[in-house]
Amino acid sequence: MISYEPLWKTMREKDITTYQLIKQGIDKKTIHNLKNNANITMLTAEKLCRILNCDISGIVAFTDITTAKSNNESS
Repeated sequence: MISYEPLWKTMREKDITTYQLIKQGIDKKTIHNLKNNANITMLTAEKLCRILNCDISGIVAFTDITTAKSNNESS
């Protein structure tokens, strides 16, 4: 399972808004996908890393789907 929680954390730390991402070429539909943990292209991931001056771990985390399910069930 893909989580973009690291992206939002990195953006908060660097004081970068989604508006700034859009101004730098990230499509509004892509922002929607990111908010919903949907797939993005590697080109987009590369753009985000360049904009945020971070590596891939600064924008995405891969979680075990069984762990994610059990965490949601216990909530």
